[in-house]
Amino acid sequence: MGLLGAIEAGGTKFVVAVADENFNIIERTAFPTLDGEKTLDQVIAFFDKFENIDAIGIAAFGPIDIVEGSKTYGYVLATPKVGWSGYNFLGRMKAWRDIPYFWTTDVNGAGWAEFETGAAKDVNNMVYLTVGTGVGAGIVSGGHLVSGYGHPEAGHIFLQKHPEDKYEGHCPFHGDNCLEGLAAGPAIEDRWQMSAKEIPDGHKAWEIEAYYLAQAAVDYTMILRPEKIVLGGGVPHRETLFPLIRKSFAEQMSDYLDVPDLDDYIVPVANGDNAGILGCFYLAKTLL
Repeated sequence: MGLLGAIEAGGTKFVVAVADENFNIIERTAFPTLDGEKTLDQVIAFFDKFENIDAIGIAAFGPIDIVEGSKTYGYVLATPKVGWSGYNFLGRMKAWRDIPYFWTTDVNGAGWAEFETGAAKDVNNMVYLTVGTGVGAGIVSGGHLVSGYGHPEAGHIFLQKHPEDKYEGHCPFHGDNCLEGLAAGPAIEDRWQMSAKEIPDGHKAWEIEAYYLAQAAVDYTMILRPEKIVLGGGVPHRETLFPLIRKSFAEQMSDYLDVPDLDDYIVPVANGDNAGILGCFYLAKTLL
């Protein structure tokens, strides 16, 4: 067997890497995200150094078209990211080298890594929620990533507002009605005039943040009945959040459903910042 490739395509930076069949990384690099053509020029220059790549996993910022057979399958869809709307990402890679590619969202990539070797490695059903610049979810049900007409947009579910929260919301589509508009990093900073890193433990901000993340966890639990909910991204780096989320979850669930022990049900990531790249490698190998 040859090598595996990984492309973690973020809105701010791209990370590309090559590994052997046992996922030992041979080379890895990162560079800022430019427009589609200029960025993929750098991606291809990196992979050109390796003749024997058998498959590449791509986990890309979205929205993207992941529906095989669609006219725009492999494209980045409408996005505020300059030079990316309507860009044929997968087509450009296939024109470079026609090998198998696993094409999915950035959050699916990281979520799959948590499912394979991370915090959810012992279950078959999980929700991975990333809370950072935006909010997104990778959902695994019965051992498979969930998708339908497109990938889930579970970061934009509608929520009830915390009774003490007067913030107008950050989402340009849903204002103060959706999870991303209320709980993403920019919403925290806009509401409190401090970044999540600057807000001290014990601040009211964390009670309100926990309320929204717990409410989302209740919604996912009601619909999907996962065995584990894993939280990643920059905001959940704050350990003070997890006890608050579990407490609020129990209050909002109000004993309606039995769930596993909450300390083992709502948990942080285990793969850290490597999750995206690892997930790309794992998904690439499923194609072989």
